[in-house]
Amino acid sequence: MSGGICREALIEGVSVPVGASEADVLSRASQKLKKSGLFHRGTTLRLYKKSVDARKREEIRLVYTVLATLPEGYSFSEEKLVAVGLKPYRPAALTLTHGNKPLSARPLVVGMGPAGLFCAYLLAREGYAPILIERGDCVADRVKAVEGFYTRGRLDTESNIQFGAGGAGTFSDGKLLTRINDARCALVLETLRDMGAPQDITLQAKPHVGTDVLRTVVQNMLDAISASGGEVVYRCRLDGFERHPDGTFTAKTSKGDIPCGIIVLAPGHSARDTYKMLLEKNMMLEPKPISVGVRIEHLRSDMDVMLYGSMAGHPDLGAAEYHLSDTKGERGVYTFCMCPGGEVVAAASEEETVVVNGMSHRARNGENSNAAIAVSVRTTDYEPVEGSLVLGAIAYQRRIERAAFLAGGSDYSVPVQTVGDFLEGDRAIREPTRVRPSYMGGERYRLAPVSATLPDCICQSLRYGLRSFDRKVKGYAMPEAVLSAAETRTSAPVRILRGEDLCAVGNPGIYPCGEGAGYAGGITSAAVDGIRVAEAILSVYAPRA
Repeated sequence: MSGGICREALIEGVSVPVGASEADVLSRASQKLKKSGLFHRGTTLRLYKKSVDARKREEIRLVYTVLATLPEGYSFSEEKLVAVGLKPYRPAALTLTHGNKPLSARPLVVGMGPAGLFCAYLLAREGYAPILIERGDCVADRVKAVEGFYTRGRLDTESNIQFGAGGAGTFSDGKLLTRINDARCALVLETLRDMGAPQDITLQAKPHVGTDVLRTVVQNMLDAISASGGEVVYRCRLDGFERHPDGTFTAKTSKGDIPCGIIVLAPGHSARDTYKMLLEKNMMLEPKPISVGVRIEHLRSDMDVMLYGSMAGHPDLGAAEYHLSDTKGERGVYTFCMCPGGEVVAAASEEETVVVNGMSHRARNGENSNAAIAVSVRTTDYEPVEGSLVLGAIAYQRRIERAAFLAGGSDYSVPVQTVGDFLEGDRAIREPTRVRPSYMGGERYRLAPVSATLPDCICQSLRYGLRSFDRKVKGYAMPEAVLSAAETRTSAPVRILRGEDLCAVGNPGIYPCGEGAGYAGGITSAAVDGIRVAEAILSVYAPRA
């Protein structure tokens, strides 16, 4: 970094009280920049990131990062910036190279989750005319399919909360927080914003879109792919493929054969039939650790008070968020996919199973807040099926989901239990009181012990975790909170092995991609992996005429 120059710098750690105006924030940042001795007349300042520091409930602060841009003709020395505690800033940008290997047929991208969407978007933008297929429906028809499941109990195994345009993330909180350190993350946020996501997703330290807005974003992105020469095909499930001597493929789909030059596999974490097909093709897959558990629901107002105290409800804070973990017990236990002001949703994709997930709208103004409490599952917990630990990993999830279906009364109702009853060891199973289950509108639940769904070792870790989290957030394990089982789709249970060229091991021209391939976890990291795979394709192949 020594010797470099830039026109922009980040001023981090600008702390202000809740309620402070934007002018107050920029004034403090300006003072900090002037004290550094690097201020020039004409420098412009704008908000860059915002987070909430709620470590002290009696003194909650908002913490900003401010972007300083020097006037034309001036520059910062990166070495001096670092010396005074500021950070050089350079906008995220892709440096794309195009190969010269001809594509005799169009690229095929399998799956319209974040990985497939971003991969296809970049390929289309660069002139590669991809075909993007999805086993489920378009956004509008997918919403109808989910509503039909809620109202009539008829599960469409091809179009549901797991399958369809946008992937599982379409029916979620739309959280964009990621722990990966990749410059492409900024590009993902900027692209989503350009496609209709709220402007503040590039500002918030914990950005979220909300399922209601995300559906529009997904459709806008698909429209952009089509407008750039791509082709979008719904209700088109990949059932197999053939490789030809010239290196091209014929994809076998539920809508017929599709000739293609390369295949991007971005199937999502619930495409169990796809995993089995790949095993039958002798592709290299391995089982990977997962996590399973329950959804916990509190009243949003209770959670706001637990985390924000007397500041609960302040418009600058919004609905309270949390992430809790404990690795000191027999198994790691942590909260995952927290949905402030959201609801628990029915996320089954196979008949006679019950799966739960969480979802929030943009406003996050629902009565309850929910989160997964997940316990680590090791690959040694799997038992081989037909000699395969990969199939054993899938069977592990299935057994739990089937047990949840039976415990819920075999009509897709969810089994629920209060935290108080669960911690007392199932001595009583009482009706929820203050906190009401939100699954399927609160109409479809049955009282049942969590132990009827999850293995004993998982239940023991859940009890340990609840007590641990209650010590960190007083009141978290309140007896009235409600547990819904079972949360099993936290991540893919398998990984499709790929090499440094991002092709599947032993299968040139096939690119495993995203969360379903075992290389991401969440919307942003999956989108980043989709971009990486697209870059790898661009670097080898020439655009199509």
